[in-house]
Amino acid sequence: MAGGLPRPGRSTAVAAVLDVLLVIVFTGVGRRTHEEGLDLLGWAHTAWPFLVGLGIGWALVVTTRRTWPIRWVEGVPVWLVTLVAGMALRALSGQGTALPFVVVATLFLAATLIGWRVLAGLAAARR
Repeated sequence: MAGGLPRPGRSTAVAAVLDVLLVIVFTGVGRRTHEEGLDLLGWAHTAWPFLVGLGIGWALVVTTRRTWPIRWVEGVPVWLVTLVAGMALRALSGQGTALPFVVVATLFLAATLIGWRVLAGLAAARR
């Protein structure tokens, strides 16, 4: 352990990749729903605030809880920070934060960023 933080293992890498993929899916579905192109630059423009928020959420959990955010309980702050920072960065960069979008983002990101952790925890408990 370095400074009380366990070394990242396979589950940490899987969690990080899964979180990033879920944000990619969220922003891709959003662009597709609004008939915006799925070109790389357009997607990156939409996704970067939430990816930065996700990184901040992970960093917050790691520094405050001294653990990797792989359980559902750590998924809650990851979700909240991803959402709030993502919306703040969207607003600061001139992107929209209409209430319906905030509601959809809140629900989708909660269901996915917390949901997969709940399912993984249940599967681990069954073993």
